[in-house]
Amino acid sequence: MERPNFIIILADDIGWGDLWVNRPDNSTPTPWLDSLMLKGKRFTDFHSPASTCSPSRAALLTGRHGLRNGVTHNFAVGSVGGLPLNETTFAQLLHDAGYYTAMIGKWHLGHNGSYNPVHRGFDYYFGIPYSNDMGCTDKPGLDLPSCPPCLRSEYTTRKHEECYTKVALPLFENETIIEQPLDSWTLKERYATAAVKQIFTASISKKKPFLLYMALAHMHVPLFHNAFLNVTTQDPYTASLSDMDSLVGTIMQAVSTEQLENTLIWFTGDNGPWEQKCQFAGHVGPFVGKWQTSRGGGSAKRTTWEGGHRVPTVVAWPKKIKPNSTSSVLLSGLDIFPTILSLAGVKPPSDRRYDGIDITDILLNDSDVGHKSLMHPNSGAAGQFGDLQTVRLKHHKAFYITGGSVACSGGSGQPQYHDPPLIFDLSQDEAEETPLNPESKEYKSVLKEVEREREALLWDIATDKISSADYTVIPAAVPCCQPHNPACRCHSLK
Repeated sequence: MERPNFIIILADDIGWGDLWVNRPDNSTPTPWLDSLMLKGKRFTDFHSPASTCSPSRAALLTGRHGLRNGVTHNFAVGSVGGLPLNETTFAQLLHDAGYYTAMIGKWHLGHNGSYNPVHRGFDYYFGIPYSNDMGCTDKPGLDLPSCPPCLRSEYTTRKHEECYTKVALPLFENETIIEQPLDSWTLKERYATAAVKQIFTASISKKKPFLLYMALAHMHVPLFHNAFLNVTTQDPYTASLSDMDSLVGTIMQAVSTEQLENTLIWFTGDNGPWEQKCQFAGHVGPFVGKWQTSRGGGSAKRTTWEGGHRVPTVVAWPKKIKPNSTSSVLLSGLDIFPTILSLAGVKPPSDRRYDGIDITDILLNDSDVGHKSLMHPNSGAAGQFGDLQTVRLKHHKAFYITGGSVACSGGSGQPQYHDPPLIFDLSQDEAEETPLNPESKEYKSVLKEVEREREALLWDIATDKISSADYTVIPAAVPCCQPHNPACRCHSLK
Protein backbone atom coordinates (compact mmCIF):
# COMPACT_ATOMS: atom_id res chain seq x y z
CA MET A 1 0.00 0.00 0.00
CA GLU A 2 1.26 3.48 -0.86
CA ARG A 3 2.35 5.29 2.27
CA PRO A 4 0.30 8.41 3.12
CA ASN A 5 1.50 11.97 3.43
CA PHE A 6 0.94 13.70 6.77
CA ILE A 7 0.17 17.34 7.46
CA ILE A 8 -0.05 18.16 11.17
CA ILE A 9 -1.40 21.67 11.82
CA LEU A 10 -1.01 22.87 15.40
CA ALA A 11 -2.77 26.10 16.37
CA ASP A 12 -1.42 28.07 19.34
CA ASP A 13 -3.61 29.08 22.32
CA ILE A 14 -6.82 28.24 20.48
CA GLY A 15 -10.07 27.75 22.38
CA TRP A 16 -12.42 24.80 22.04
CA GLY A 17 -15.19 27.30 21.35
CA ASP A 18 -13.35 29.17 18.59
CA LEU A 19 -14.35 26.75 15.82
CA TRP A 20 -17.40 24.79 14.69
CA VAL A 21 -19.87 26.32 17.09
CA ASN A 22 -23.41 27.46 16.32
CA ARG A 23 -23.51 31.12 15.35
CA PRO A 24 -26.88 32.90 15.44
CA ASP A 25 -26.15 34.83 12.24
CA ASN A 26 -24.86 31.72 10.41
CA SER A 27 -21.63 33.59 9.65
CA THR A 28 -18.21 32.01 9.95
CA PRO A 29 -14.72 33.52 10.02
CA THR A 30 -13.30 30.07 9.20
CA PRO A 31 -14.73 28.73 5.93
CA TRP A 32 -11.64 26.61 5.19
CA LEU A 33 -11.63 24.94 8.59
CA ASP A 34 -15.38 24.41 8.22
CA SER A 35 -14.62 22.77 4.87
CA LEU A 36 -11.94 20.59 6.49
CA MET A 37 -14.51 19.43 9.03
CA LEU A 38 -16.95 18.53 6.24
CA LYS A 39 -14.18 16.46 4.64
CA GLY A 40 -13.17 14.67 7.83
CA LYS A 41 -13.95 13.66 11.39
CA ARG A 42 -14.30 16.13 14.25
CA PHE A 43 -13.33 15.06 17.77
CA THR A 44 -15.20 16.80 20.56
CA ASP A 45 -13.30 15.27 23.51
CA PHE A 46 -9.72 15.72 22.30
CA HIS A 47 -7.08 17.07 24.67
CA SER A 48 -3.66 18.68 24.37
CA PRO A 49 -0.97 16.74 26.28
CA ALA A 50 -0.30 19.77 28.52
CA SER A 51 -1.77 23.25 28.86
CA THR A 52 1.32 25.25 27.97
CA CYS A 53 3.61 25.39 24.94
CA SER A 54 6.85 23.41 25.33
CA PRO A 55 5.46 20.42 27.29
CA SER A 56 2.52 20.08 24.92
CA ARG A 57 4.77 20.08 21.83
CA ALA A 58 7.33 17.72 23.33
CA ALA A 59 4.59 15.23 24.23
CA LEU A 60 3.00 15.50 20.78
CA LEU A 61 6.31 14.81 19.02
CA THR A 62 7.36 11.91 21.29
CA GLY A 63 4.07 10.37 22.42
CA ARG A 64 5.33 10.64 26.01
CA HIS A 65 4.34 12.73 29.04
CA GLY A 66 6.76 15.36 30.30
CA LEU A 67 7.65 13.17 33.28
CA ARG A 68 9.09 10.73 30.73
CA ASN A 69 10.55 13.06 28.06
CA GLY A 70 11.88 15.63 30.56
CA VAL A 71 10.00 18.68 29.21
CA THR A 72 7.70 19.90 31.98
CA HIS A 73 7.67 23.68 31.40
CA ASN A 74 8.55 26.27 28.77
CA PHE A 75 12.02 26.97 27.44
CA ALA A 76 13.22 30.59 27.53
CA VAL A 77 14.80 32.93 24.99
CA GLY A 78 18.16 32.25 26.63
CA SER A 79 17.71 28.50 27.16
CA VAL A 80 20.79 26.41 26.49
CA GLY A 81 18.89 23.16 26.03
CA GLY A 82 15.63 21.82 24.70
CA LEU A 83 13.90 18.50 24.12
CA PRO A 84 16.50 15.97 25.41
CA LEU A 85 18.58 14.57 22.59
CA ASN A 86 17.92 10.96 23.59
CA GLU A 87 14.19 11.50 22.95
CA THR A 88 12.98 10.44 19.51
CA THR A 89 10.45 12.47 17.50
CA PHE A 90 8.05 11.07 14.92
CA ALA A 91 9.87 13.26 12.39
CA GLN A 92 13.13 11.37 12.99
CA LEU A 93 11.43 8.01 12.57
CA LEU A 94 9.58 9.01 9.40
CA HIS A 95 12.72 10.61 7.97
CA ASP A 96 14.68 7.41 8.57
CA ALA A 97 11.87 5.48 6.87
CA GLY A 98 12.24 7.53 3.66
CA TYR A 99 9.87 10.45 4.24
CA TYR A 100 10.70 14.03 3.32
CA THR A 101 10.10 16.02 6.50
CA ALA A 102 9.57 19.76 6.91
CA MET A 103 8.57 21.99 9.78
CA ILE A 104 7.16 25.50 9.51
CA GLY A 105 6.35 27.67 12.51
CA LYS A 106 6.92 27.69 16.24
CA TRP A 107 9.33 25.09 17.61
CA HIS A 108 9.83 26.03 21.30
CA LEU A 109 11.89 22.92 22.06
CA GLY A 110 15.39 24.42 21.94
CA HIS A 111 17.07 26.63 19.35
CA ASN A 112 20.79 26.14 20.00
CA GLY A 113 22.97 23.66 18.14
CA SER A 114 21.63 20.11 18.16
CA TYR A 115 18.23 21.21 19.51
CA ASN A 116 17.30 22.95 16.25
CA PRO A 117 14.52 21.16 14.28
CA VAL A 118 16.92 20.21 11.47
CA HIS A 119 18.73 17.99 13.99
CA ARG A 120 15.51 16.46 15.33
CA GLY A 121 14.31 14.79 12.16
CA PHE A 122 13.30 17.64 9.86
CA ASP A 123 14.93 18.14 6.44
CA TYR A 124 13.80 21.76 6.44
CA TYR A 125 12.79 24.35 9.02
CA PHE A 126 11.30 27.83 8.61
CA GLY A 127 9.87 29.71 11.56
CA ILE A 128 10.17 31.29 15.00
CA PRO A 129 12.10 29.30 17.61
CA TYR A 130 9.59 30.04 20.39
CA SER A 131 6.39 32.03 21.07
CA ASN A 132 5.79 35.19 19.07
CA ASP A 133 5.59 37.31 22.22
CA MET A 134 9.15 36.33 23.24
CA GLY A 135 10.79 39.16 21.32
CA CYS A 136 10.12 42.68 20.15
CA THR A 137 9.22 43.78 16.62
CA ASP A 138 9.23 47.13 14.84
CA LYS A 139 5.48 46.92 14.24
CA PRO A 140 4.04 45.33 17.38
CA GLY A 141 0.93 43.20 17.11
CA LEU A 142 -2.22 43.55 19.18
CA ASP A 143 -1.61 42.68 22.81
CA LEU A 144 -2.60 43.50 26.37
CA PRO A 145 -0.65 45.39 27.53
CA SER A 146 0.43 46.89 24.23
CA CYS A 147 4.18 46.46 23.77
CA PRO A 148 6.55 49.10 22.33
CA PRO A 149 8.72 48.61 19.22
CA CYS A 150 12.27 47.28 19.47
CA LEU A 151 15.01 49.55 20.73
CA ARG A 152 17.08 51.13 17.99
CA SER A 153 20.04 52.22 20.06
CA GLU A 154 22.03 50.56 22.82
CA TYR A 155 21.90 53.88 24.67
CA THR A 156 18.11 53.94 24.76
CA THR A 157 16.51 52.81 27.99
CA ARG A 158 12.92 51.74 28.23
CA LYS A 159 11.25 49.67 30.92
CA HIS A 160 8.19 47.59 30.25
CA GLU A 161 7.95 44.63 32.61
CA GLU A 162 5.69 42.44 30.49
CA CYS A 163 7.39 43.03 27.13
CA TYR A 164 10.68 42.07 25.50
CA THR A 165 12.27 45.33 24.35
CA LYS A 166 15.94 44.42 23.86
CA VAL A 167 15.58 40.98 22.27
CA ALA A 168 14.19 41.05 18.75
CA LEU A 169 12.00 38.25 17.43
CA PRO A 170 14.05 36.14 14.96
CA LEU A 171 12.92 34.26 11.86
CA PHE A 172 14.97 31.15 11.12
CA GLU A 173 15.50 29.20 7.94
CA ASN A 174 17.14 25.96 8.99
CA GLU A 175 19.91 27.15 11.36
CA THR A 176 20.26 30.68 10.01
CA ILE A 177 18.50 33.82 11.21
CA ILE A 178 17.22 35.44 8.02
CA GLU A 179 15.32 38.32 9.62
CA GLN A 180 15.49 40.03 13.02
CA PRO A 181 13.26 41.61 14.07
CA LEU A 182 10.60 39.69 12.19
CA ASP A 183 7.66 41.53 10.62
CA SER A 184 4.85 39.47 12.15
CA TRP A 185 2.21 41.15 9.96
CA THR A 186 3.64 39.35 6.92
CA LEU A 187 4.18 36.03 8.69
CA LYS A 188 1.03 34.34 7.42
CA GLU A 189 1.94 34.95 3.78
CA ARG A 190 5.50 33.76 4.34
CA TYR A 191 4.38 30.61 6.11
CA ALA A 192 1.87 29.94 3.33
CA THR A 193 4.53 30.36 0.63
CA ALA A 194 6.95 28.10 2.51
CA ALA A 195 4.27 25.43 3.05
CA VAL A 196 3.32 25.30 -0.63
CA LYS A 197 6.98 25.12 -1.62
CA GLN A 198 7.63 22.22 0.76
CA ILE A 199 4.57 20.30 -0.44
CA PHE A 200 5.72 20.81 -4.05
CA THR A 201 9.33 19.87 -3.19
CA ALA A 202 8.27 16.62 -1.56
CA SER A 203 5.64 15.49 -4.05
CA ILE A 204 7.21 16.58 -7.34
CA SER A 205 10.95 17.09 -6.92
CA LYS A 206 11.81 14.37 -4.42
CA LYS A 207 8.93 12.01 -5.25
CA LYS A 208 8.71 10.96 -1.62
CA PRO A 209 5.89 10.71 0.88
CA PHE A 210 6.12 13.72 3.16
CA LEU A 211 5.48 14.98 6.66
CA LEU A 212 4.67 18.67 7.04
CA TYR A 213 4.42 19.90 10.63
CA MET A 214 2.83 23.36 10.69
CA ALA A 215 2.99 24.96 14.15
CA LEU A 216 1.14 28.24 13.67
CA ALA A 217 1.73 31.55 15.45
CA HIS A 218 -2.05 32.02 15.47
CA MET A 219 -3.80 32.43 17.95
CA HIS A 220 -1.05 33.43 20.36
CA VAL A 221 -0.71 37.11 21.26
CA PRO A 222 0.40 39.47 19.93
CA LEU A 223 -2.34 39.03 17.36
CA PHE A 224 -1.83 40.04 13.74
CA HIS A 225 -3.79 39.63 10.55
CA ASN A 226 -3.83 40.40 6.87
CA ALA A 227 -3.80 44.19 6.37
CA PHE A 228 -6.79 43.90 4.01
CA LEU A 229 -9.08 42.55 6.72
CA ASN A 230 -11.47 45.20 7.96
CA VAL A 231 -11.14 45.16 11.75
CA THR A 232 -13.75 47.89 12.12
CA THR A 233 -16.38 45.23 11.41
CA GLN A 234 -14.53 42.29 12.95
CA ASP A 235 -12.99 42.21 16.37
CA PRO A 236 -9.19 41.68 16.36
CA TYR A 237 -9.44 38.07 17.53
CA THR A 238 -11.93 37.18 14.79
CA ALA A 239 -9.74 38.93 12.21
CA SER A 240 -6.75 36.89 13.33
CA LEU A 241 -8.88 33.74 13.29
CA SER A 242 -9.79 34.51 9.67
CA ASP A 243 -6.10 35.02 8.92
CA MET A 244 -5.28 31.58 10.34
CA ASP A 245 -8.13 30.06 8.37
CA SER A 246 -6.81 31.43 5.09
CA LEU A 247 -3.40 29.89 5.85
CA VAL A 248 -5.06 26.51 6.37
CA GLY A 249 -6.93 27.11 3.11
CA THR A 250 -3.68 27.69 1.23
CA ILE A 251 -2.39 24.33 2.44
CA MET A 252 -5.62 22.57 1.50
CA GLN A 253 -5.56 24.14 -1.96
CA ALA A 254 -1.95 23.06 -2.52
CA VAL A 255 -2.83 19.48 -1.62
CA SER A 256 -5.79 19.59 -4.01
CA THR A 257 -3.82 21.23 -6.83
CA GLU A 258 -1.08 18.60 -6.64
CA GLN A 259 -3.79 15.89 -6.51
CA LEU A 260 -2.33 14.48 -3.32
CA GLU A 261 -5.40 12.53 -2.26
CA ASN A 262 -3.36 10.18 -0.11
CA THR A 263 -2.76 12.95 2.44
CA LEU A 264 -3.97 12.95 6.03
CA ILE A 265 -4.50 16.43 7.51
CA TRP A 266 -4.70 16.63 11.30
CA PHE A 267 -5.67 19.99 12.82
CA THR A 268 -5.49 20.49 16.59
CA GLY A 269 -4.28 22.90 19.29
CA ASP A 270 -1.42 23.03 21.79
CA ASN A 271 -3.55 24.30 24.72
CA GLY A 272 -6.50 26.51 25.57
CA PRO A 273 -6.83 30.31 25.47
CA TRP A 274 -4.68 32.77 27.40
CA GLU A 275 -7.49 34.32 29.49
CA GLN A 276 -5.22 37.04 30.87
CA LYS A 277 -5.31 38.69 27.42
CA CYS A 278 -9.04 39.51 27.68
CA GLN A 279 -10.43 40.54 24.27
CA PHE A 280 -7.36 39.08 22.54
CA ALA A 281 -7.99 35.59 23.95
CA GLY A 282 -10.08 32.77 22.54
CA HIS A 283 -13.18 31.07 23.87
CA VAL A 284 -13.49 27.84 25.85
CA GLY A 285 -17.10 27.17 24.89
CA PRO A 286 -19.04 25.55 27.75
CA PHE A 287 -15.87 24.42 29.55
CA VAL A 288 -15.60 27.42 31.85
CA GLY A 289 -14.29 25.81 35.05
CA LYS A 290 -16.85 27.44 37.35
CA TRP A 291 -15.52 25.84 40.53
CA GLN A 292 -12.25 27.69 39.96
CA THR A 293 -13.56 30.97 38.59
CA SER A 294 -15.93 31.33 41.54
CA ARG A 295 -12.88 31.21 43.80
CA GLY A 296 -10.67 33.50 41.73
CA GLY A 297 -8.40 33.03 38.76
CA GLY A 298 -8.83 31.83 35.21
CA SER A 299 -9.53 28.25 34.12
CA ALA A 300 -7.94 27.99 30.67
CA LYS A 301 -4.27 27.97 29.56
CA ARG A 302 -1.80 26.73 32.23
CA THR A 303 -4.57 25.00 34.21
CA THR A 304 -5.91 21.45 34.19
CA TRP A 305 -9.53 22.62 33.93
CA GLU A 306 -11.18 21.51 30.68
CA GLY A 307 -10.70 24.95 29.13
CA GLY A 308 -6.94 24.56 29.52
CA HIS A 309 -6.49 21.42 27.46
CA ARG A 310 -9.66 20.49 25.55
CA VAL A 311 -8.94 21.69 22.02
CA PRO A 312 -10.77 21.75 18.66
CA THR A 313 -9.57 18.85 16.53
CA VAL A 314 -10.40 17.42 13.11
CA VAL A 315 -8.72 14.77 10.95
CA ALA A 316 -9.38 14.45 7.22
CA TRP A 317 -8.19 11.85 4.69
CA PRO A 318 -10.14 11.50 1.41
CA LYS A 319 -11.77 8.11 0.82
CA LYS A 320 -10.38 6.81 4.12
CA ILE A 321 -12.02 8.82 6.90
CA LYS A 322 -15.80 9.21 6.86
CA PRO A 323 -16.56 12.83 5.89
CA ASN A 324 -18.62 15.19 8.03
CA SER A 325 -18.55 12.84 11.00
CA THR A 326 -18.16 13.47 14.71
CA SER A 327 -16.65 11.41 17.50
CA SER A 328 -16.83 11.91 21.27
CA VAL A 329 -14.10 9.35 22.03
CA LEU A 330 -11.60 10.45 24.71
CA LEU A 331 -8.34 11.22 22.89
CA SER A 332 -5.10 13.19 23.25
CA GLY A 333 -2.37 14.87 21.25
CA LEU A 334 -0.19 12.07 22.64
CA ASP A 335 -1.97 9.81 20.14
CA ILE A 336 -0.57 11.58 17.06
CA PHE A 337 2.85 9.91 17.47
CA PRO A 338 1.72 6.26 17.49
CA THR A 339 -1.04 6.79 14.94
CA ILE A 340 0.96 8.34 12.13
CA LEU A 341 3.80 5.88 12.68
CA SER A 342 1.30 3.01 12.44
CA LEU A 343 -0.19 4.40 9.22
CA ALA A 344 3.32 4.77 7.77
CA GLY A 345 4.29 1.24 8.80
CA VAL A 346 7.04 2.49 11.12
CA LYS A 347 7.78 1.05 14.56
CA PRO A 348 8.85 3.33 17.43
CA PRO A 349 11.89 2.52 19.62
CA SER A 350 11.14 -0.41 21.93
CA ASP A 351 13.43 0.70 24.76
CA ARG A 352 10.89 3.12 26.24
CA ARG A 353 7.17 3.37 26.94
CA TYR A 354 4.54 5.62 25.45
CA ASP A 355 1.40 7.35 26.68
CA GLY A 356 -0.38 7.76 23.35
CA ILE A 357 -2.51 5.10 21.65
CA ASP A 358 -2.87 4.18 17.99
CA ILE A 359 -6.28 5.53 16.92
CA THR A 360 -6.23 4.15 13.37
CA ASP A 361 -9.34 2.08 14.05
CA ILE A 362 -11.15 5.18 15.33
CA LEU A 363 -10.17 7.18 12.24
CA LEU A 364 -10.93 4.54 9.62
CA ASN A 365 -13.54 2.23 11.14
CA ASP A 366 -15.53 4.42 13.54
CA SER A 367 -14.33 2.53 16.61
CA ASP A 368 -15.48 4.13 19.85
CA VAL A 369 -12.64 2.73 22.00
CA GLY A 370 -10.26 5.49 23.07
CA HIS A 371 -8.50 6.16 26.36
CA LYS A 372 -10.08 4.79 29.49
CA SER A 373 -8.17 7.47 31.39
CA LEU A 374 -6.00 10.52 30.71
CA MET A 375 -3.66 12.27 33.10
CA HIS A 376 -3.34 16.04 32.77
CA PRO A 377 0.01 17.45 33.95
CA ASN A 378 0.38 20.54 36.11
CA SER A 379 1.36 23.31 33.69
CA GLY A 380 2.00 26.32 35.90
CA ALA A 381 -1.24 27.16 37.68
CA ALA A 382 -0.56 24.92 40.69
CA GLY A 383 1.87 22.32 42.01
CA GLN A 384 5.09 20.97 40.57
CA PHE A 385 5.47 21.27 36.78
CA GLY A 386 4.58 18.02 35.04
CA ASP A 387 3.04 16.25 38.03
CA LEU A 388 0.03 14.16 37.05
CA GLN A 389 -2.47 15.32 39.66
CA THR A 390 -5.59 15.64 37.52
CA VAL A 391 -7.13 12.42 36.26
CA ARG A 392 -9.80 11.99 33.61
CA LEU A 393 -11.57 8.61 33.92
CA LYS A 394 -14.23 8.08 31.25
CA HIS A 395 -16.68 10.94 31.91
CA HIS A 396 -15.39 11.67 35.43
CA LYS A 397 -12.51 13.95 36.33
CA ALA A 398 -10.58 14.04 39.60
CA PHE A 399 -8.43 16.89 40.91
CA TYR A 400 -5.79 16.23 43.57
CA ILE A 401 -4.72 19.85 43.18
CA THR A 402 -6.49 22.93 41.81
CA GLY A 403 -5.30 26.39 40.90
CA GLY A 404 -6.21 29.21 38.56
CA SER A 405 -4.17 31.07 36.00
CA VAL A 406 -4.28 34.87 35.78
CA ALA A 407 -7.78 35.91 34.74
CA CYS A 408 -8.75 38.88 32.58
CA SER A 409 -9.55 40.71 35.82
CA GLY A 410 -5.96 40.21 36.96
CA GLY A 411 -6.68 37.82 39.83
CA SER A 412 -5.34 34.29 40.11
CA GLY A 413 -6.65 31.41 42.19
CA GLN A 414 -4.55 30.02 45.04
CA PRO A 415 -3.20 26.47 44.64
CA GLN A 416 -5.15 24.05 46.80
CA TYR A 417 -4.51 20.36 47.49
CA HIS A 418 -7.49 18.03 47.84
CA ASP A 419 -7.51 14.88 49.95
CA PRO A 420 -9.80 13.26 49.00
CA PRO A 421 -9.79 14.69 45.48
CA LEU A 422 -12.54 16.74 43.91
CA ILE A 423 -14.43 14.62 41.37
CA PHE A 424 -16.72 16.04 38.69
CA ASP A 425 -19.12 14.20 36.39
CA LEU A 426 -18.55 15.90 33.02
CA SER A 427 -21.53 14.17 31.46
CA GLN A 428 -23.75 16.22 33.79
CA ASP A 429 -21.45 19.13 34.64
CA GLU A 430 -19.23 20.15 31.74
CA ALA A 431 -18.71 23.55 33.37
CA GLU A 432 -16.96 21.77 36.28
CA GLU A 433 -19.00 23.63 38.85
CA THR A 434 -20.20 21.15 41.47
CA PRO A 435 -18.05 18.20 42.61
CA LEU A 436 -19.61 14.92 43.66
CA ASN A 437 -20.39 14.32 47.31
CA PRO A 438 -17.45 12.31 48.77
CA GLU A 439 -19.95 10.27 50.79
CA SER A 440 -21.89 9.17 47.73
CA LYS A 441 -21.68 5.67 46.28
CA GLU A 442 -20.76 7.10 42.87
CA TYR A 443 -17.84 9.07 44.32
CA LYS A 444 -16.41 6.10 46.22
CA SER A 445 -16.66 3.82 43.20
CA VAL A 446 -14.99 6.35 40.88
CA LEU A 447 -12.25 7.16 43.40
CA LYS A 448 -11.12 3.52 43.59
CA GLU A 449 -10.72 3.36 39.82
CA VAL A 450 -9.03 6.77 39.63
CA GLU A 451 -6.46 5.73 42.22
CA ARG A 452 -5.77 2.44 40.42
CA GLU A 453 -5.25 4.17 37.07
CA ARG A 454 -3.05 6.91 38.52
CA GLU A 455 -0.89 4.59 40.61
CA ALA A 456 -0.39 2.23 37.65
CA LEU A 457 0.79 5.06 35.41
CA LEU A 458 3.09 6.59 38.02
CA TRP A 459 4.68 3.17 38.62
CA ASP A 460 5.07 2.68 34.87
CA ILE A 461 6.85 6.03 34.59
CA ALA A 462 9.06 5.29 37.62
CA THR A 463 10.29 2.09 35.97
CA ASP A 464 10.67 3.57 32.46
CA LYS A 465 13.60 5.06 30.59
CA ILE A 466 13.14 8.75 31.36
CA SER A 467 14.96 11.89 30.22
CA SER A 468 15.93 15.16 31.89
CA ALA A 469 15.86 18.51 30.06
CA ASP A 470 18.51 21.19 30.57
CA TYR A 471 16.72 24.39 31.57
CA THR A 472 19.89 26.44 32.06
CA VAL A 473 19.49 30.05 30.82
CA ILE A 474 22.47 32.20 29.81
CA PRO A 475 22.70 35.48 27.80
CA ALA A 476 24.94 33.87 25.18
CA ALA A 477 22.14 31.47 24.24
CA VAL A 478 19.82 34.28 23.09
CA PRO A 479 19.54 34.09 19.27
CA CYS A 480 20.99 37.32 17.89
CA CYS A 481 22.39 37.84 14.39
CA GLN A 482 24.30 40.95 15.48
CA PRO A 483 25.00 40.66 19.21
CA HIS A 484 26.30 44.24 19.52
CA ASN A 485 22.95 45.67 18.41
CA PRO A 486 20.22 45.57 21.07
CA ALA A 487 17.59 44.82 18.43
CA CYS A 488 19.85 42.48 16.38
CA ARG A 489 18.88 44.09 13.07
CA CYS A 490 19.50 41.95 10.02
CA HIS A 491 17.66 40.95 6.88
CA SER A 492 18.54 38.23 4.45
CA LEU A 493 19.44 39.17 0.88
CA LYS A 494 17.21 36.35 -0.36
